[in-house]
Amino acid sequence: MNINPNTLVSDIVSENYKTAETFKLYGIDFCCNGNRSLQEVSEKKQIDLSILISKIKNDNEKNINANHENFQNWELDFLSDYIYQNHHTYIERKGPEILAYLNKISSVHGKNHPELHEVALLFKEALDDLTIHMKKEELILFPYIKKIANSYKNNEHLNTPPFSSVSNPIEAMHSDHDNEGERFRKISELTNNYKIPSDACNTYKIAFSLLKDFEEDLHKHIHLENNILFKRAITLENKLNNKN
Repeated sequence: MNINPNTLVSDIVSENYKTAETFKLYGIDFCCNGNRSLQEVSEKKQIDLSILISKIKNDNEKNINANHENFQNWELDFLSDYIYQNHHTYIERKGPEILAYLNKISSVHGKNHPELHEVALLFKEALDDLTIHMKKEELILFPYIKKIANSYKNNEHLNTPPFSSVSNPIEAMHSDHDNEGERFRKISELTNNYKIPSDACNTYKIAFSLLKDFEEDLHKHIHLENNILFKRAITLENKLNNKN
């Protein structure tokens, strides 16, 4: 991949997810706001563009001979299943556990660390909203994306869905993703990027470790949907409609 100032952040991470670490290092949002060029993000973050490009190229060189998941080449139905099995189920499994830890430490340590009450509340709101969001994807959006993929693969006619175009539910999903991105930016800010205070007990340490892992998984989850699954679904649907 040719990396230059006009290359989009989302395209870089889609090509090589290892580069996400470099973007995280500079505080660059690659999942919810990845549709920006390196020039744009470097100016906004006041980063030396040449250094940023150099680091990304270095990430790509390291990745050439490494075994990695090339999500761009996956069939859309397989990618949909992967997101469900690896990211939706992760939220369902780990979310309640993390919330229980957060409620416990906010109860025990809330006097000295009042921000914990807001962190627990924000995380509960995230879980509630993500639960609804994921059900919409599982029951409506993902099945239709699979129909798009199968129709394209088999050269079959694609019936118009009740929501007219895949772009419409995707737009709603993008909005939800933006909300979660903002919510977790707030959580990260409140926790000083999950820094463990000196008076933290083991439960406190576990809670913050799990919460950080949750955010990182959510970033990858949103990236796979926004920058790969949804983009490709829109492209395929347009190709099918142009055939008809």
